[in-house]
Amino acid sequence: MTSTIELTRIFDAPRELVYAAWTEPKHFTHWWGAPLDTISLDVRPGGEWRATIVVDEQTQVPFVGVYQEVVPNERLSYTLVDQSGREPHPGQENEPEVVTVTFADADGGTKMTFVQKGNLPEEEVPRAEEGWGYFFAALDDYLKTVK
Repeated sequence: MTSTIELTRIFDAPRELVYAAWTEPKHFTHWWGAPLDTISLDVRPGGEWRATIVVDEQTQVPFVGVYQEVVPNERLSYTLVDQSGREPHPGQENEPEVVTVTFADADGGTKMTFVQKGNLPEEEVPRAEEGWGYFFAALDDYLKTVK
């Protein structure tokens, strides 16, 4: 079972800033929903990243992964593993999702293309797409405050 989520957004912000929002904890915290003290981003091939989304006092969702490809201001590829303790779906136990984000100049801003591939069950794809949509709306709002 392989699923793919692909989303494209245009941000009214320079490519370097959009890339920094993905790679610098001081920016990442503002749109990912993770407190700064839970974020670690070792942005290099083989480097690990981790961040814990805090929904409320009872709900925290830790994510971890490893950067596979890093081309500054152009491309990031990394694994994505939800460590919240949920039971994995059959066949998904050791298969992380792989996320690739590309950044390109567009209309005076940045075109960001996001692709997530892996073993996400098809019935969970719409919910995941909606979740990423919320993240990217928060990213858009944040980028408007740091220009």
